[in-house]
Amino acid sequence: MALLIKRPNGTEDVTPKNIAKWHTVEHVVKEVASCYGFKEIRIPTFENTELFQRSVGETTDVVQKEMYSVIAKETKFTLRPEGTAGTIRAMLQNGMLNDAMPQKAYYILSCFRHERPQAGRLREFHQFGLEMAGSAKPSADADIISLAYEIIQTLGIKNTELKINSIGCPECRAEYHKALKGFFEDRKSDLCETCLSRLDKNPMRILDCKSPICSEIAKDAPVILDFLCEECSEHFNKLKGYLDNLGIIYTVDPTIVRGLDYYTKTVFEFVTTDIGAQGTICGGGRYDGLIQELGGHPTPALGFAMGLERLILTMENQGIEFDTEDSCTLYIAPMDEAAVPAAMKLAHTLRKDGFWVEYDTVGRSLKSQMKYSDKIKAKFTMVFGENEINSKIAKLKNMKTGEELEIKLDDDFSSKFLDITVDGMFSGILSDL
Repeated sequence: MALLIKRPNGTEDVTPKNIAKWHTVEHVVKEVASCYGFKEIRIPTFENTELFQRSVGETTDVVQKEMYSVIAKETKFTLRPEGTAGTIRAMLQNGMLNDAMPQKAYYILSCFRHERPQAGRLREFHQFGLEMAGSAKPSADADIISLAYEIIQTLGIKNTELKINSIGCPECRAEYHKALKGFFEDRKSDLCETCLSRLDKNPMRILDCKSPICSEIAKDAPVILDFLCEECSEHFNKLKGYLDNLGIIYTVDPTIVRGLDYYTKTVFEFVTTDIGAQGTICGGGRYDGLIQELGGHPTPALGFAMGLERLILTMENQGIEFDTEDSCTLYIAPMDEAAVPAAMKLAHTLRKDGFWVEYDTVGRSLKSQMKYSDKIKAKFTMVFGENEINSKIAKLKNMKTGEELEIKLDDDFSSKFLDITVDGMFSGILSDL
């Protein structure tokens, strides 16, 4: 029978078979972020559209082409295309920026952009991201780059390159915009329609254009590093010194501008060649004007985001092992319907003590139940029949070793079963030594 309704194009299902991959990555990013003093924040899936227009920038591809927006009772809402704007909005609205600085928050969330689906690029994708508000020092830049680097190292990902750049502050960037505008003005006849509209509003966005023609033209454009003011230049040089001090290898790439307008000074990307064209697995930088733009007091801030799908894809392509999910601890096989209540009660007791226990709820034969127990990789099995119920003694079988042990079905069963499982765990470890 044909499936009537399929998932939307550009989305993916994460089935129980693959969830361990996600849990592996999520566990690592949370642990590393916690070591750096970041705490989790959760924000709405949709925001007022104006939030992204003001922060991300009206001349960006995200706002111009990729957002999912809807008008509901004359209010325009947008599914979040990224996590920074909503997180900063939440920090402001909930008074977090009135507390001790810096404020540090991380998140794991889904984002939505209407892009052409391909490997590593979906219309619904998931990000791990973090934001730090309250520090203008280049040491903070080095700290969050170090955090991203540590995540990549802990996951075991190889063949990555850290690329850094500075896009200056509004003052020195104004001079750069003049130079860019003059450069592209002489070549405007070859620019795409979108870039023509950017020429007056924000010529830097032309550097981020996906059009092959515009990209080729942009290769000869003036470089932002030649226009940095003294403060921005000093900031960038100190950052490089801190990264050198940490032993983090980097490449200065003046073409990196990032695709969102809120960035200032430091921008960076971690890039891999192992997942095709969509090789950026982490991108971020500083956005010192964003908090003020959203109505707060002038407050420096910075952060980054990692695409979880891209991290997982990279790990798969590099043959990196993921954590394995726990398997069933005990499968109880009732021999007939009369034994089901006793199996159910024992399962209920053990589950309260934290064990993963299953019993037959389908009505399989005993032979089929044993096959099912193998399929779910149960560590122990126990057959329940009239004799076991009456004698209150059952045989517990270790499915790895084949050993059987008689065990009393009394009030102390859970404690005895725990001892058996722990002994089995340690004997397994000892046998490997």
